Amino acid sequence: MNKKKHYKLVIIGSGPAGLTAGIYASRARLNPLIIEGQKPGGQLTGTTYVENWPGEKMILGPELMTNMQEHAKNAGCEFLAENVVKTDLSGRPFKIWTHRETEITADAIIIATGAIPRKLNCPGADTYWGKGITTCAVCDAAFYPDKRVVIVGGGDTAMEFVTSLSKFTDKITVIQLLDKLTASPAMQERAFKDNDVNVIYNSTITRIDGDETHITKISVKNEKTGKTEEMPVDGIFLAIGLTPNTEFVKGQLDLDSYGYIQTIDHSTRTSVKGIFAAGDVMDPRYRQAIVSAGAGCMAALDAERFLESVD
Repeated sequence: MNKKKHYKLVIIGSGPAGLTAGIYASRARLNPLIIEGQKPGGQLTGTTYVENWPGEKMILGPELMTNMQEHAKNAGCEFLAENVVKTDLSGRPFKIWTHRETEITADAIIIATGAIPRKLNCPGADTYWGKGITTCAVCDAAFYPDKRVVIVGGGDTAMEFVTSLSKFTDKITVIQLLDKLTASPAMQERAFKDNDVNVIYNSTITRIDGDETHITKISVKNEKTGKTEEMPVDGIFLAIGLTPNTEFVKGQLDLDSYGYIQTIDHSTRTSVKGIFAAGDVMDPRYRQAIVSAGAGCMAALDAERFLESVD
């Protein structure tokens, strides 16, 4: 494509939110450009089976995203396999620059860049990502019936994971870096009320081992005593937070204290007229692919109405 090009609508991000936005925007004849970003397809491309997508009893994450990409292409979306590094949202047309120095202008933008799960920094963490390490108990708890699972973290999300996992297994261990849990008392009471959960404080995972296809054990270090012990484990659920991909809009859009884009009046509208946000980049609560897809639909409808109003 040319080094400079103008579009009515540009969608930044190609996960469920971005692709759904593209499908709806194409049907509205907005001829959108989808800038795919560093990870085309989003987080689902790194998962195994998805069993909670309506209409699909079981489908591989990469297959689901390939289907959505093909749908968006057939609907008329144009794709650009580059990563946005800079934007100027001070006035229309908005300006976008990619890592390959492509400059794009747009009358409206949908930001659907998602969020990156915080990972463990230890041997085996990358090797077994998606092979026993996950960040979604709602998505993956059913894969661990009567299995030995570990939850890393001590906040509200970790307690939600306990509740989800306890429906499938009673072999749950929580590993918390601090000497106490940070979850609200109500969340702790709900999680531990009918569940016998082992909690290990002041500790971190220092190594993850397995049989190359799945986790079999971990090494846990007590940061106070320095003692390390091995523990047999079938699955690790990370509840240590996400980092939204909003670096390129900092100082231009209203963000919350964690970096998530703030939207207005339960819509996808942001603090700048003509800029919309959808998916995990604006949703620190639900973090589900189907919710992101729904938000992508909302963003496309909001963008369509905005463009009609200014035209």
